[in-house]
Amino acid sequence: MSQVIVIGGGLAGLSAAHTILERGGRVCVLEKNSFCGGNSTKATSGINGALTRVQIKNGIQDSTEVFLRDTALSASKGKSDVPSELNRVLVNESAPAVHWLIDRFGLDLSLLGRLGGASFPRTHRGAERFPGMVITYCLMQTYDKIIEDEGTSRARLLTRCRATKLIQENGTVVGVEYLNIKTGQTLKEYGPVIIATGGFASDFSKDGILASVRGDLLHLPTTNGDHCTGDGLKMAQELGAGDIHLEYVQVHPTGLVNPAEPDAKVLFLAAEALRGCGGLILDNQGQRVCDELGRRDYVTGEMQKRNKYPYRLVLSKAAAEEIEWHCKHYTGRGLMKYFKNGHEISKELGIPSRKLAKCLSDYNEIARTKKDPYGKRFFANTPINMEEYFYVAIITPVIHYCMGGITIGNGGEVLTKSAQPIPGLFSAGEVAGGVHGLNRLGGSSLLDCVVFGRVSGASAAKFLLDSISQGAITGPPSSGGGGGSAGPFTVSVDPSANQITVNWGSGAGVTSGATVAPQAPAAASSAEEPKPEPKELLEYDLDEVAKHTSDDDVWIAVNGRVLDVTSFLDDHPGGKKALMLYAGKDASEEFNMLHEPDVVDKYAPEVIIGTLKGATQSKL
Repeated sequence: MSQVIVIGGGLAGLSAAHTILERGGRVCVLEKNSFCGGNSTKATSGINGALTRVQIKNGIQDSTEVFLRDTALSASKGKSDVPSELNRVLVNESAPAVHWLIDRFGLDLSLLGRLGGASFPRTHRGAERFPGMVITYCLMQTYDKIIEDEGTSRARLLTRCRATKLIQENGTVVGVEYLNIKTGQTLKEYGPVIIATGGFASDFSKDGILASVRGDLLHLPTTNGDHCTGDGLKMAQELGAGDIHLEYVQVHPTGLVNPAEPDAKVLFLAAEALRGCGGLILDNQGQRVCDELGRRDYVTGEMQKRNKYPYRLVLSKAAAEEIEWHCKHYTGRGLMKYFKNGHEISKELGIPSRKLAKCLSDYNEIARTKKDPYGKRFFANTPINMEEYFYVAIITPVIHYCMGGITIGNGGEVLTKSAQPIPGLFSAGEVAGGVHGLNRLGGSSLLDCVVFGRVSGASAAKFLLDSISQGAITGPPSSGGGGGSAGPFTVSVDPSANQITVNWGSGAGVTSGATVAPQAPAAASSAEEPKPEPKELLEYDLDEVAKHTSDDDVWIAVNGRVLDVTSFLDDHPGGKKALMLYAGKDASEEFNMLHEPDVVDKYAPEVIIGTLKGATQSKL
């Protein structure tokens, strides 16, 4: 038991893993998908933070007290502003979390937006790409680089490995049993465990968690990947862990409907930042329905109450310019449409132009006088000009987030039903309940992942190193078959300095709370496989690529290369649908909007089958 095991490679799990390394521990990340990222990569608006350097630089007079009040009001659905202890941890650690991302990983979070229920602009993002994807991939690539540079003595990553059971001895969690999906083997890893497996918003099975707590939502689509089936919650419950607020499942008002697939079960999400930039929600008659910057439960409720589908999210020229990257991305995926002016929108709606023009004129007056019948207080990018261009998307309510989950304490420790900690077990991210109460604020999911990833990572590292110093751990287990140990280690304790030094078997001492020195590589686990050797590439033209567009034969051209993604469809972090949109086409422009240039070479070189005839070659 010489490591901490993190189950789940999304932002919460990766934040925990990096924190463990910073505190002098060793870590093994188990991820059941082929790639890390999870739902964190889908977050489209940003990460909240109060009293950050970015806010101060921009003159935003926010405070932790105001953020705490906003959080508590949302958590109680407006019935109370009394915060919980977990609310306090979330808010008070928000600025340090944002600064950690900026300072430790060099991330650009220089832009601020205001989302629903926020008293000030506090949602941080960069200039391009989805912030969830940028943040999570950066932590993932940094973790990969540590493994690449230093071998597996400090950090390990086991993909396609699904945790199935927590191992407990004398009341303490000492490891996890998992299925290696690639080989079919059941293996074990030993060490204290952090559960960071996400929620259960894709568990549509008849006997699943969603059916048992919110069967009334089963008919709705979801924004979640199919991996979100409540695995971590179920494992913790088997050990007697408590749960809280399972019935509070957030329905987001702006799932993006592709007109070509109106009944799709999995939808992309329209970033709440689009409404923060001034986007309006209009019904099928071209009329506003609510305060567009109200809480998610309120906006969804107003849409459902009026029942005037299809609803549309409408961005004026000025609003679209502020969040141009998102609009171009959604348009490229067929989820948003460009209109030269408001008259074209009226034609699509089947209403007179004067009716839409009056709606926009009334809104301009409301923005000027700050007197909105729906109570809206913040207006961006007004006035709106009927003669200028617009971007418009069809939207519908969609299952988005599970507020409920495992009961945890302020340090991320998992609690029993009687509120007692389960030694050696911690949790972070969406799988942990009680952080957001009955309703989550937009921009606080990424924050939750980073804050409680760091909190649980610090707690688990302390638990590990304290156990070592107290002699509870004397060396790696002799059984397990997971390759979890890098070899014997020794420990020295200096009580006068309150310092623990761990030698992980390579001669380099690691001090609790310090940065770990480079270590010698350890033998790879059976779950870790070498990358395939490069193969000879053939040359194809676009006519040939265009012939491969079926589910069992999909080619895509990207940056002068031809990719056969048939075997990759189910592994793609963005889902199968994201690839099928570009089947048989050159997807270079859309690819480059989302990805780093070397992502295919690094993570899926086997899909590269050739070069594109006549194209300028570049590294993917």
